[in-house]
Amino acid sequence: MNRAFRNAFRQFSFLLILAILLVVGVSAQEVITGTWKADSKPEKWDKKDKSDDWDKSDKVDSENKIHLSFERRTEKGGRNQNGSSYKYSDLQGLSRQQALGSGAVRFSLVREAGTIECEGTFTDGKGAGTFRFTPNAQFISAMKTRGFDFEKNSSVRFEKNSSMRKDDDDDESDASERLFAAATLNVTTALADDLLSADFGKLDIGDLFKGAIFKVDSKFMREMKASGFPNLTFDDLVKARIFKIDADFVRQVTEMGFDKEPFESLVKMRIFKVTPAFIEEARAEGLNNLDVEDLVKMRIFKIDSAFIRQAKADGVPLKVESLVQRRIGVWSKNEN
Repeated sequence: MNRAFRNAFRQFSFLLILAILLVVGVSAQEVITGTWKADSKPEKWDKKDKSDDWDKSDKVDSENKIHLSFERRTEKGGRNQNGSSYKYSDLQGLSRQQALGSGAVRFSLVREAGTIECEGTFTDGKGAGTFRFTPNAQFISAMKTRGFDFEKNSSVRFEKNSSMRKDDDDDESDASERLFAAATLNVTTALADDLLSADFGKLDIGDLFKGAIFKVDSKFMREMKASGFPNLTFDDLVKARIFKIDADFVRQVTEMGFDKEPFESLVKMRIFKVTPAFIEEARAEGLNNLDVEDLVKMRIFKIDSAFIRQAKADGVPLKVESLVQRRIGVWSKNEN
């Protein structure tokens, strides 16, 4: 009798310990549920969902993609939204034919960070339904060994240009939310290894997200270092991607005669479209020794070669400030 009791007690103790471990596992990997919407007709997507250099040639590739947005309600009554474009090949159980047609669907987005299971309906290219996200515990452990702790509270914020939005002030940066974001953005251990290999200093989870969103990888990081900018931050690299600043552009800037410019000057040149052709036109009209601020000012006030020629014919001195005054209508011969 005592022996049977001991065996039963051992079995009960084992099951109790197992149950505790399972409860701990569930609390650390909370399942997320919500709703999804989809648009399978890329030619109708809003311009904000397209890159600045979108053209007709992109349509062929975009026809193999679908735009999905996910929404979750928070405990305080707010909502979190994620939106991105996915290849049909990334969605198990959903084809383009199904998305363009009408009927019930069930499909999954399987990522290293976890799996998003969706069900709902499509009608003429528009879809809607519910989803369930289950995090991957192995991903958490693998990332932790690389220095990225998804279970630790952080100040990760998602900016508007990442197609993620929060409508309340709740931090909501718990493990499940971060893992869900990692799944939608396809943040992987391979990405973490790649970024760490560039030896760019200490990186955090936010940098992983930025790397995935803006296509920052070790190759790009090394190229920017070698181009003459060894001290850029990760946010500088993101800015470089946004404004299409790469090693080739740095070379062009150097050939224009601006080899000692700080990184922010390159950003200004991209924003205001200061090109080699524009600089050559200005120099051909006699405006030499221009710095980046002069060129930016000329772009802002639309001072081109035709304007310069007309201003010179009217007696305006060949100075950027005088040309700007002429453009805004305050230049006077008596003052020059």
